[in-house]
Amino acid sequence: MKTLTVTAARQKLGYWLRRAGRGEEIGVVFGDSIFALRKVPVQAADYMETEYGLTKEEADRAAARILADARRGPYIGVDELAARIAARHKARRRGRDRKAA
Repeated sequence: MKTLTVTAARQKLGYWLRRAGRGEEIGVVFGDSIFALRKVPVQAADYMETEYGLTKEEADRAAARILADARRGPYIGVDELAARIAARHKARRRGRDRKAA
């Protein structure tokens, strides 16, 4: 195991994380303890609970509601939104040009 001080680890953190990601054992000494740098899997169910406080069932219900809203709502895509904004901007500019003339 390669052990580092906190300062040495911080100075080249990306480098040490890449090495740990390749499976190398990297430890950071802090006080009288060594903390390991290692890649860990992230599971979607754990993520929802940790980040949002939702159980799997609550997350599934929320996803179903969001999909239902998206299917029935009058939503527009990004391209259409950009076109509408450009048209509105152009119309306002024409109005200002007429007043100035």
